[in-house]
Amino acid sequence: MTPHEDGSMFMRLLSAGLYASSSFLIVVINKHVLTEYHFPSFQVLGIGQMLATILILGLLRCAGVISFPKLDRSIPRKVWPLPAIYVGNLVFGLGSTKQLSLPMMTVLRRFSILMTMAGEFFILGKRPSLAVQLSVYGMVFGAIIAASNDLSFDLYGYVFVLANDVFTAANGIVSKQKLEARDLGKNGLTYYNSLFMILPLTLVSLGGGDIQKAAAFQHWMEPGFLALFFSSCVMGTALMYTTVLCTHHNSALTTTVIGCLKNVVVTYYGMMFGTDYIFSWPNFFGLNVSIAA
Repeated sequence: MTPHEDGSMFMRLLSAGLYASSSFLIVVINKHVLTEYHFPSFQVLGIGQMLATILILGLLRCAGVISFPKLDRSIPRKVWPLPAIYVGNLVFGLGSTKQLSLPMMTVLRRFSILMTMAGEFFILGKRPSLAVQLSVYGMVFGAIIAASNDLSFDLYGYVFVLANDVFTAANGIVSKQKLEARDLGKNGLTYYNSLFMILPLTLVSLGGGDIQKAAAFQHWMEPGFLALFFSSCVMGTALMYTTVLCTHHNSALTTTVIGCLKNVVVTYYGMMFGTDYIFSWPNFFGLNVSIAA
């Protein structure tokens, strides 16, 4: 292996590890904020994550630590439709975290792998190996078994998580296309996704009463809640950055698969420590079939 190949493999593994770690932490933190503390609005939490992204990346650019193009008239055309995909992914992801138990949320997220695999084939012209295809089909089969005996079934949660799957697949594929164009780089894409969508999401939340509900939340003065809320905002930035980084050094399908592999840990964490998972043998069997695949 040449030094260049060795360095490339290191970056692939490093970016994958960073993405898996940040993805696991933010799911657990978001679950505590939305379920344990009963924070009333996942949209407001999403706004906090977007605001943290804009501030952190903006400050890093001003300090010269990172660089990406300044805003001009060409930027919206270069990034579109990523901002819309990004906000859909964020909102529906947080919504499913609030409505579903961690085991069911994570197993239903495996449909995003099937969607990504199909999207990469039809849009990017990439055909996965037979072994990869069989693994994906096994994950989806296990998810169907688990869902067929979900004693804590929540219709809104299922709609949210399946919509999140669609946006996750679209985000990975379109991000791969944008990164290959090398117009803005991973920092620029992450920054402008948040910048362009924070105002529309804020207006929607204001009109729907979410901001008013969040302002009246009773736990704002509790140090434990504040630590989790601000950790979620910062981890949202880390997740967005590491998602783009992993997609850049690997592929959209690889990023999606790593996200679901991390969910193995999340699934068992939710079973052992979650308060909203209801055990049944068919459901447990389906979860483990999906995990094994």
